[in-house]
Amino acid sequence: MDGKESILIVDDDERTRRSLKAVFESKGYETETAGTGREALKKARQRFFNLALLDIRLPDMEGTELLAPLKEMHPDMAVILITGHASLEGAIEALNEGASAYLTKPLKMDEALATIREALEKQRLA
Repeated sequence: MDGKESILIVDDDERTRRSLKAVFESKGYETETAGTGREALKKARQRFFNLALLDIRLPDMEGTELLAPLKEMHPDMAVILITGHASLEGAIEALNEGASAYLTKPLKMDEALATIREALEKQRLA
């Protein structure tokens, strides 16, 4: 690794993963992707990511179910949840379980990048 901040993108939609990967890499982040919760956990066991961007709805589990094991493996990892099915209750639950932020789909890329920068800055200061 060359010192770049790294992001694990976890979403069941391949087009979303590819699009986010392209945008984040163009901004200088190192990225990896996963289409399922199990795949995300496997990748997180293999290395540290500064940030995980988790879709709430995955084929094998809810994104919120990934919060605890990811934070247990990497307490300093920032986690941002994304969903197309936003609710105030879901946002509160995600934040109470350790998420750094909660974004809704369709993502507004400027807002998503600002949220990622803010989460990574808080991580650096912690």
